[in-house]
Amino acid sequence: MNEEVVVEVATGGGYSILGTIIYIAIVLFMIISMWKVFAKAGRPGWAVLIPFYNAYVFLKIAGKPGWWLILLFVPILNIIFGIIALAAFAQKFGKGAGFVVGLIFLPIIFYPILAFSDAQYLGAGGAPVSPQGTMINQ
Repeated sequence: MNEEVVVEVATGGGYSILGTIIYIAIVLFMIISMWKVFAKAGRPGWAVLIPFYNAYVFLKIAGKPGWWLILLFVPILNIIFGIIALAAFAQKFGKGAGFVVGLIFLPIIFYPILAFSDAQYLGAGGAPVSPQGTMINQ
């Protein structure tokens, strides 16, 4: 047997239990963050766990029509409409273009900022909305 093969077999072939634990922790952290963001917008947090439905709810939070979900399956259009939806999503929480860039390139940092900060979901009229979906008087 080659020494290289013996070392690879002995170390698990590059597979790392620690890497798996870190990966699972990051995934759970992102799920919790998105759950809180959905809840802030008055939508069910569990929607984050359902494939495709979470994208539909995301579009609804962003104020975009549900049929845009179909556009997210079309190459090139998915990038364009995805960025437009992400910009509208950030705007609904009172965030600007810089925050959108952060959501695109560093979502692991910016979604938790949105979730755990004092950012409030702004309804259609721009007034803050409570998690129950009612307008907050200011």
